[in-house]
Amino acid sequence: MSLDEVRDLIARHVRPDLRTAIDDVLIFKADKPFPPRPTTYGKVFAFVAQGTKRFGLGDQIYEYRAGQYLVVSVDLPVTAHFSGASPDQPGLGVGLTPDPTVIADLLLQAPADILPDSDEGAPAGLAISTAGADLLDAVLRLLRLLDTPRDIPVLAPMIKREILWRLITSEQGPIIRQLGQPDGILSHISRAVRWIRDNYREPFRVEMAARQAGMSVSAFHRNFQALTSLSPIQYQKQIRLHQARLLLACDATDIAGTGRLVGYDSPSQFSREYRRQFGVPPRLDAMRLQQPAPAALSG
Repeated sequence: MSLDEVRDLIARHVRPDLRTAIDDVLIFKADKPFPPRPTTYGKVFAFVAQGTKRFGLGDQIYEYRAGQYLVVSVDLPVTAHFSGASPDQPGLGVGLTPDPTVIADLLLQAPADILPDSDEGAPAGLAISTAGADLLDAVLRLLRLLDTPRDIPVLAPMIKREILWRLITSEQGPIIRQLGQPDGILSHISRAVRWIRDNYREPFRVEMAARQAGMSVSAFHRNFQALTSLSPIQYQKQIRLHQARLLLACDATDIAGTGRLVGYDSPSQFSREYRRQFGVPPRLDAMRLQQPAPAALSG
């Protein structure tokens, strides 16, 4: 069974830094449960070979299981973990960072009767699907190259290209296709996302973010929500709280100071919003985060 071989290849080749000999390809393993950790899902195709990966985005919880994959087209602040992982049944997966230039080239070469003339509006920035046989076979052949490193320079680009084509023509095609459209809605929203991430400590006005995207406030708000499942203000709050959690995992001696570092003037507001987001007060959560954890797939 091809999924069994995928699991074997991941288990044999996984490294502490998650990297592989193939550019833009990561493999990951979790052999025990850990508390959900803040991370960023960037532009990624992530396939689970064993276990269940769960992540929270805002108030929503998503999960994808063995044989399923996640596609993401825009940076999203999430809290993620493998649930129920154990030494006997570790969580196993593989991630690929899509190359927008390859996607654009595939769109140019695609027969006119295969792809739609255009993708209306802004598709969601993430989706989960079950991998078809053709996609699973391409993932397997890519991982097999780890056993024959001399073949990687020649064959890996072709197989990665095939994986992207399978995604372009899948039910989640609109999400992948927008990565290859340099003047599409995604590129405009991505400019605003970068601006919010760079300025998350500062007071927020949606008009300023809309200006970065080159959109009216109403169009920006609508398209931003469609892509990220968050309003612009909610997105900034997520960035602030996730950054605070990362800081607290390293040093929990000054809770109020951490709140100020990420943009909160009021310690009580920081504590209240932190607890609403992560379920426990900052100090208690920081104690829980002190235990070491495996690296997380991020973008």
